[in-house]
Amino acid sequence: MNFHDKAPKLPPRVLCIGMPVRDLTFHTPGVPGRGSKENATAFDEICGGNALNGAIGIVRLGGRASICGPMGDAKETSSRFIFDQMAHEGIETKHLIHMPGLVTPISAVMIDPSGERTIVTFRDPELWHVKLPDFDTLLDDCAAILTESRCAEFCTDLCAEAQRRGIPVIVDVDRAMSLREGLLNASSHLVFSSEPLQETAGVTDDAQALTKIAKLTKSFLAGTRGARGTIWLDENQGIQETPAFPVHTVDTLGAGDVFHGAFALAITEGQELREALRFASAAAALKCTRFGGAFAAPQRTEVEELLNQGQGAGSTSTGQ
Repeated sequence: MNFHDKAPKLPPRVLCIGMPVRDLTFHTPGVPGRGSKENATAFDEICGGNALNGAIGIVRLGGRASICGPMGDAKETSSRFIFDQMAHEGIETKHLIHMPGLVTPISAVMIDPSGERTIVTFRDPELWHVKLPDFDTLLDDCAAILTESRCAEFCTDLCAEAQRRGIPVIVDVDRAMSLREGLLNASSHLVFSSEPLQETAGVTDDAQALTKIAKLTKSFLAGTRGARGTIWLDENQGIQETPAFPVHTVDTLGAGDVFHGAFALAITEGQELREALRFASAAAALKCTRFGGAFAAPQRTEVEELLNQGQGAGSTSTGQ
């Protein structure tokens, strides 16, 4: 069910484009130094990846999500495990593409007592050569696209077509982009992590970085900064900030992806940008209070309850 009073009766479907990942998570007293060993205090095997995590967040919050992108060989253990997990969450998987003989991405994730995660991931280079299904197949009944910037090589044309059809395209930017990259103009919303935001713009200040990138794209621009909240540009190119919700953090794995999923869903529901960012911030904050990556993403009622408590004040202008 979708509990938002402005949402359409039929929950919107968000097409999430990316690479599903098999995550092996270890809870450790600290990150091991070079050449050393560390005993884990807990272990779990889950699936992840930006797009898959975002899809979990969307479904938990009352939307519909389908996922599209490359995976390894259909006979692979990781592939079967991930499909079972997605089926349990109610994520549509018919647009995933198995690539014979290849390896589904896999990550070793270390989570320290503060909840911060350290990740080592292997992605088979051949996965980037995937060919997605045709535009009409993917964009039928599609209310929005959520994709990760690393997938630009195989999804930019699709995103450009979605824009031509008036379909929002939300890009999770977690690596530096070229200032000539096609997704800058094949998107409606670019939401950066702070470090790649600064690296993309070539400056060391988030506000200056947003202002510089705004000269190259008409997309909405924002930068997420964890506990420091989100910085973004309003319609007049003014700097705004949305505070984070104060919570006790135990696990940040998947929090940014849940933020992007919640934000994408909010856009499809017609929420104003301020509301959408606050909604996404609340969803990500609740996720951080629980172990389990995106599988700790909250339900809609939990997010609404946190929002109604009045924590995490609304957006403010920095006057810059």
